[in-house]
Amino acid sequence: MPLAYVLDEHLRGPLWRAVQRHNALGTEPLDALRVGDPSDLPLGTGDAELLLWAEKANRLLISFDEKSLAGHLASHLAAGNHCPGIFIPRRQGNIPTLLAFLVEAAYRSRPGEWQDRIEYIP
Repeated sequence: MPLAYVLDEHLRGPLWRAVQRHNALGTEPLDALRVGDPSDLPLGTGDAELLLWAEKANRLLISFDEKSLAGHLASHLAAGNHCPGIFIPRRQGNIPTLLAFLVEAAYRSRPGEWQDRIEYIP
């Protein structure tokens, strides 16, 4: 079963559009939601609440919030929770490269490979 993602609200633009174009091709579609789409995950959701939601939904978080997420993840784990994983893309990264990484990770990762960690991606 492929990985599922949740995109932080800062990634609602070009990356989201690239995911939609990719999914329209019908080959290895990405299961991705955006903060603000599910009714129980409104825009403005804080990092601590977002980590709880991602754990419950079993979705890896993709976010630019590298400074705040490290501390929130440490607190989340210290409280006995887990996280499917966090991907932090480079701000000046190339969208096609990022999309290719997400597809590769979604379809070729081992179960639990990204759990409880932050991974910096292209």
